[in-house]
Amino acid sequence: MPGAFNAATARLIERAGFEAVYVSGAGLANATAGVPDIGLLSLAEVAQLAGYIARAVKIPALVDADTGFGGPVKTAHAVKTFERAGLAGLHLEDQVFPKRCGHLAGKAVVPIDEMTAKIRAAVEARSDPDFLLVARTDARAVEGFDRAITRAQAYLDAGADAIFPEALETAREFRDFAKAIRAPLMANMTEFGRSPLLTVRQLAAAGYRMVLFPLTGFRVSMHATAQCLRDLRHRGTQRSWLDRMQTRAALYELLGYDPNTGKFKTGG
Repeated sequence: MPGAFNAATARLIERAGFEAVYVSGAGLANATAGVPDIGLLSLAEVAQLAGYIARAVKIPALVDADTGFGGPVKTAHAVKTFERAGLAGLHLEDQVFPKRCGHLAGKAVVPIDEMTAKIRAAVEARSDPDFLLVARTDARAVEGFDRAITRAQAYLDAGADAIFPEALETAREFRDFAKAIRAPLMANMTEFGRSPLLTVRQLAAAGYRMVLFPLTGFRVSMHATAQCLRDLRHRGTQRSWLDRMQTRAALYELLGYDPNTGKFKTGG
């Protein structure tokens, strides 16, 4: 699941043949609001932005729900809100609010019973039994590998459909976690983090069912845009970049817009 930071990117992900799209909390915060991923966007803001993405494609979209936007009652409200917005599921993490990027130092996690209460509330709140509830644990970097396994099992017992162990540090840890937790598992292959960049094939062989690439497209886009802008400032023209741009025609085709007739095909 590559990460989409807007609906146009989600359409590119679908066009490339991926089976699902990930709505990264960091992607929305960084790209849309220009702020770090520390829980600054409200539920209403995330739901609106994620809803644009979900409605732009036919493939399912999974959203990053951070810490649930509050306690169990707020978490239940978040589930209902994301269901109405058209999302196919969410992941909920056990960090203390305000949260930090999962691959940074200085994280803290809530007690297990606090997280399991949120999970139970999320299960009770969903109206669609196919709405996927993924429980993420950040315990590896805080309490150690064994405690991450303990937490994962508790989250499954509370009703989570799948487990997302954040910031595992070696290929062996990914394999050992999958041996210990018999459930659908999600892996995060974010760049420049604590985890090795394993391939989808390697992770599938280890037992993982979902793989996130949350900021890959965003980072490539930002790097290329920065280079283009520096060159534009220096040369005063964008001509040398035309062959590296998406054309107007290609954009219209992606958006489902016919400029000759003015017709627009909504949705994925």
